Amino acid sequence: MNPKVDAYIGRSKKWPEEMAALRSILLKAGLTEDIKWGKPCFSHDEHNIVIIQEMNDFMALMFFKGALLSDPEGLLREQGPNSRSALRMEFTTVAQVKQVAGALRKYLKEAVDVATAGLEVGPAPALVLVGELQDRIDRDAEFRAGFESLTPGRRREYNLHFSDAKQAATRVARIDKYTEKILAGKGFRDQ
Repeated sequence: MNPKVDAYIGRSKKWPEEMAALRSILLKAGLTEDIKWGKPCFSHDEHNIVIIQEMNDFMALMFFKGALLSDPEGLLREQGPNSRSALRMEFTTVAQVKQVAGALRKYLKEAVDVATAGLEVGPAPALVLVGELQDRIDRDAEFRAGFESLTPGRRREYNLHFSDAKQAATRVARIDKYTEKILAGKGFRDQ
């Protein structure tokens, strides 16, 4: 048991009992625990398998390659509409953790097998840029160079943010607002 994970669970105000119940199952499955991205993360032979995430309304156990699991019990949920690989189980009580313990052990074994085999989620579909962003790229060479220098994930995140606006004027305003960050090579969430 990792003392950093002990400390994390000890500081939790919302889900300490649920985390402790999950932790027991995860460790018995032969996973190694550590704190990564500020959260309890469980791995096998240097492969990240699952991470515990505290949400307001539930605690999640996110499988990094959940999309590659068979999910015979229908326990896995999408992280969001734009998530491709990660899927999660959601809990609000220790009783729920105990109820799915047997199935969870099977999911963990499959997740370790997937990671050990080196399986990967297929490539993302080609990025289709929102019209206002494509227009800006077409007419502004400096902006185009800045946008194209971003990682694919950063380009995708900006495009999602811009395309989320319902009105064209709002999309243009968002592009203008983030132009300096894009030119600086920074992602949407970077400071």
